[in-house]
Amino acid sequence: MGTEIERKFLVVGDGWRAGGEGTRIRQGYLMADDARRVAIRVRVHGERANLNIKAVRGDDLAVRDEYEYPIPLADADAMLDALCMDTPIEKVRHEVRHEGMVWEVDVFEGANAGLIVAEIELETRGQSFALPDWLGEEVSDDPRYLNQNLSKHPYREWEKWGP
Repeated sequence: MGTEIERKFLVVGDGWRAGGEGTRIRQGYLMADDARRVAIRVRVHGERANLNIKAVRGDDLAVRDEYEYPIPLADADAMLDALCMDTPIEKVRHEVRHEGMVWEVDVFEGANAGLIVAEIELETRGQSFALPDWLGEEVSDDPRYLNQNLSKHPYREWEKWGP
């Protein structure tokens, strides 16, 4: 089991776009239990596929236990097409280096088009890092920005529910 410590920010500038094409990701959720804060997802990332289990540790949405297992691409495609709940997440992920750290900038498509977030994985919750000038508000503790919630309540529909 691994531990994922991730901080997430909205992207407000284009300074990150100097990188290449990015990698297309499609993912869906086989199970998401809000009460227990556990999610099981299948993800196709380029030509690879994984089954992931993530569980929030305590009250800190930025710290999760993570289990990840490679699966055949054909199995992942079949699961995404037939077994997943709600709306699949479609995005293009760009890896951007900034002052020795790697940021993952996700440009969402489909039902979440218009949303761009940047994530950084840390070794400890208190680890310091430099903020690029293209970052906006931190949303690490806002559950609306969890991919499992974007699957249930896509970004394009948020205005229907209010702030």
